Amino acid sequence: MLAAPAVALLAGPGHAVTAGPAPVAAAPEHRPDRTAGAAADLTDPRKKDVALQIVSSAENSSLDWRAQYKYIEDIDDGRGYTAGVVGFCSGTGDMLELVELYARRKPDNVLAEYLPALRRVNGTDSHAGLGSAFVRDWKTAARDRVFQQAQNDERDRVYFTPAVDRAKKDGLRTLGQFIYFDALVMHGGGTDPQSFGAIRKNALKKAKPPAQGGDERAYLHAFLDARKKAMKAEAAHEDTSRVDTAQRVFLGKGNLDLNTPLSWKVYGDPYTIK
Repeated sequence: MLAAPAVALLAGPGHAVTAGPAPVAAAPEHRPDRTAGAAADLTDPRKKDVALQIVSSAENSSLDWRAQYKYIEDIDDGRGYTAGVVGFCSGTGDMLELVELYARRKPDNVLAEYLPALRRVNGTDSHAGLGSAFVRDWKTAARDRVFQQAQNDERDRVYFTPAVDRAKKDGLRTLGQFIYFDALVMHGGGTDPQSFGAIRKNALKKAKPPAQGGDERAYLHAFLDARKKAMKAEAAHEDTSRVDTAQRVFLGKGNLDLNTPLSWKVYGDPYTIK
């Protein structure tokens, strides 16, 4: 599960940076995306790539999500190491499951020896058995296409597919699917008060999704309100710009299909996808 920053220089679910990107030119006002098409949902490869770029802007202050396979750091959010394309954490189980998958696909990989330590620290913020050598070996493994694919597959299995499936059941279009995905990445699918499930439950108290006859924009605003409340309950998530100056901007423009061009800000840094 990913963890967001306590300050502007901590980017997203566990990805700390020392500086934001160079400013980019503002995009024109929203117009239909002629390449992806308004009917495409988040599973469309082009839409999915857009979604991953937006998540990466919050997690890593970069649109280049593929560069994050090698990312690993402890951002002091109580989840141990956070690493990879969606911030797999040593303390929340998803990093362990990722390395187990990698070991099944390539038993002699450089991270396999850390499996006992990952099992011991699961559920804690401990680095026991996961020191500088683990950080170095993670970055080495990140050059392996087998490990890269394992990261992609676990991202989709644990976060992307469940989020999109739930959003479709709620009658949400592409933007809503992305909003669910980003929330699940940061908050996880557990049962605690800051989990994705709790956020959705709180949103349902305020508005109905389209599948229940509600207005889509009103429901998504309610969901983002509930998410902000959950974010503010944790110091590591208290910067809510990924909601305020990104997702809320898309929603305010009525861009329910998440069509490009898109312009937004996260932690004060501007981004554009043309």
